[in-house]
Parts: sequence; structure tokens; C-alpha cells
Amino acid sequence: MTRGERPAPRTAPGRLWLALGSVLSASLLLLFLLPIAAIFAYAPPARWVAAAESAPVQQAILLTLYASALAVAASAVLAVPLGYLLARRQFPGRGVVESLVTLPVVVPHLMVGLGFYFLLAVPSAPLHAVTAALGLPVYDSIAGVVLVMVAVSAPYTVVASQLAFRAVDPRLVEASRSLGAAPAAAFLTVTLPVAGRGIVAGLLLTWARAVSEIGGLLLLAAYVFPGGLYGGPVANPISVYVYELFENGNLAGAAAVSSFFLLIAFAIFLAVRAAEQTGWLPWRRGELAP
Repeated sequence: MTRGERPAPRTAPGRLWLALGSVLSASLLLLFLLPIAAIFAYAPPARWVAAAESAPVQQAILLTLYASALAVAASAVLAVPLGYLLARRQFPGRGVVESLVTLPVVVPHLMVGLGFYFLLAVPSAPLHAVTAALGLPVYDSIAGVVLVMVAVSAPYTVVASQLAFRAVDPRLVEASRSLGAAPAAAFLTVTLPVAGRGIVAGLLLTWARAVSEIGGLLLLAAYVFPGGLYGGPVANPISVYVYELFENGNLAGAAAVSSFFLLIAFAIFLAVRAAEQTGWLPWRRGELAP
């Protein structure tokens, strides 16, 4: 369409498809919004304030944010190289590796916790003596929380990194090499910056999934005792904390704590949007945001 030309008017079928798409989109948004609204409506705002001022609630939230940050850091170190390997190298068993990467996403996470329990926690477990000798207990420890979070959330970083590295134009790398850059320099100055947008998006998804984990934690680290990288009081991850309130019949308390944490999560995502608009994140406005 040249400058000055008016866009073609929508036809009746076009308007029908637009209306159908709007109805379906609104239905999905309601599916997201209504359960959240029900949580906020169940407990009055005064209970939200009480939850915010509760020391156990604060500790549960701080523990969750701390453990999820460690999980994201571990995912960046472990998952990004695997994503690069899957994107740029052909090797026997590659399909098996890709299937193993996505397996934690589809299996119930309770099974992930059960597997780690049999592997590390019971006295007869193959690696129990090793972790005990290293002074890194997994059961009811910060190490157990981080381990479960990484296992269930790192696949998002692997897949996002794989897609991001695969999208890098090989001609850019070849041009860098032709100018004398060593393979490592070409990776750090060309491949990684170009793929960085997708990698960061995957890490954000990893963080969100780590924060929301509960299944594996119920079996391996429902309580976290001081030790290792954690020096705080005995605490639950926030998901387990809310679950225990619900199990004990404290529905108003569960709703109040959930409301307070939802406000925190919403504020974090608003901060992500603000960072996106101001250019702090490595993508243009509206691209690949979580």
C-alpha cells in the first residue's frame, strides 16, 4: 500500500473472524483473571496487610525468591551450554537428549521430588553418603529446594537457548571469523549477544516456573532448616506455606497470603515491563517479554 492510500475496508467474514478471535481471547483472559479475583475477594484487604506483616510469611517469600534466584543462576550456567550444543552440534543420541530435556516439563513434579528423595535422601540412597560427607544435605535444606527448582524449570532455558542459538545467522559468525576472531571471541562477541534476547526470555520463564513449584518440594524440601547457603530460620517455600494453611482449614489465611504474594509477583512483572520499555532488557518493546 502506497502513501495516501486508505486501507481496504473489512469484509463481513473478516469482521466475523475478528469478533470470534476477540471472544476467544477474552474467554482465556477471564480464565486467568477470575481465579485470581476469587482469591482476592475471599480475604479482606486487612488480612493482606496482616499477611504482609507476618514474619513467617515474609521469611517464606524471601526464601522462595532467594532459592529461585539461585536456580536461575544454576540454569544459566548449566542450561545455556546445553542449548548451544543442541542447536549447533549433531551427535549420536541427540533426539534422546532433547527428549530428556523436556521430560521434567511433562511428568508430574511430585515424581521429580520422589526421584531425588530415592537418589539422595534415604540412608540407602546411592548418593546419600556423598552429600553427607560433603556437608550438603538435600532433604529439608536449601540445596533440596534449589535442586528441585532447577530440575523442573531449567528445561525452559535449554529450549529457549536452543531456539535462540539456532536463529543466529551463521554468516555473522563467519564474518567475525574472517576478520580474525578466534572461536571463543566470535561466540562471546557475536553469537551470544545476538542470542541473548531469547536466552534472557528463557531465564525469566525459568524463574517464574521455579517460584511456582510445589510438587517436588512437598517430598524433598517442604521445610528448610539453616545450613549451607541458607542461614535464616526454619521456613517453608511460599507454595508449601499456602498449601499447609489450606490443609489446616485456614482458608482466609491461605487467601490472604496468596493475595500478598500475587501482588509481589504482579509488581515484579510490571518492573519487567518497565525495564523492557526503557531498554534495560535485551529486546525491543513488545518482543519475547514473559
